[in-house]
Amino acid sequence: MFSITSRYQGIPTAVHELPDGRKVTYVRRRLLPHPEELAQIGEHVVVAGERADRIAGQEFGDAEQAWRLADANNVLDPDELVTEPGRRLRITLPAGLPPGGGVLNSGVPGGAGHG
Repeated sequence: MFSITSRYQGIPTAVHELPDGRKVTYVRRRLLPHPEELAQIGEHVVVAGERADRIAGQEFGDAEQAWRLADANNVLDPDELVTEPGRRLRITLPAGLPPGGGVLNSGVPGGAGHG
């Protein structure tokens, strides 16, 4: 139902039948991971004027991965990540992946090395 890079990948779905007989599939619930349980692979220091999607593009090679930054730094809204220049952002693997689990950071083995 969702792409492998989606924050909803692998989450159980359910089907709800509407009164008119149509069926709607939906994601049951996504529980936020505990940031300290995510494998840290780097760090990024926020500079004035940065945006979470651009940081995600730089760090993960995909701007739509800003949700990973939010999960790793205990915020719900990725825009909160960049309000304070100098903030150190944890760069992590998604939940369930150990370090060296085959995921590339910015398309470069070993990570981008920002910080």
